[in-house]
Amino acid sequence: MRTRFAGRIVVYDLEFTAWEGSEKRRWTGPGEYREIVQIGAVALDADDHFREIDGLELLVKPRINPRISDYLVALTGIAADDVLNHGIDFRDGLDRFASFAGTGDVPLLSFGPDYAVLRENCRLTEIPYPFTETQEINAKDLMCEIAGIGCRGVASSNLPEIMGFAAPGPKHQALFDARCVAEALRILRRGDLV
Repeated sequence: MRTRFAGRIVVYDLEFTAWEGSEKRRWTGPGEYREIVQIGAVALDADDHFREIDGLELLVKPRINPRISDYLVALTGIAADDVLNHGIDFRDGLDRFASFAGTGDVPLLSFGPDYAVLRENCRLTEIPYPFTETQEINAKDLMCEIAGIGCRGVASSNLPEIMGFAAPGPKHQALFDARCVAEALRILRRGDLV
């Protein structure tokens, strides 16, 4: 499959509430919801080798579980006090992200179905989802197929070691994970694959 991107695209990543074993349980434990804690995004110019033209990083304070778990703190390095004291409301975060994404049908790429988590958070907070299905692109499926790598158990923060480039920052930080996907796109573009 060959995919061509043109113009402005946005690559984003989300960090959301988690507890020991919650992923395996699919967040079905008592009080477990995938509430967004961090939104990271980069806007890229697909016509200029996916050059980064803008970046966004937001801390979001969850409503149902405002104090993030020690498990999530250890995984992401995001400080629980930072989320409590500096996190913004999800509505504000979604508005800022939508404004960053821009108008029209700008492709929104995430390494996995992060759009499902965005939709869940909109349902939890009774906020209309601002994007269209045609904007939502699961870059993980696309990139793994094009690059010929297995997707199982691969996170965006694993791309540097898999594809041989320097990590742009700590693992499981939304902005840096988005930049990992952007760099992987650049590598695929050099191979004339995207």
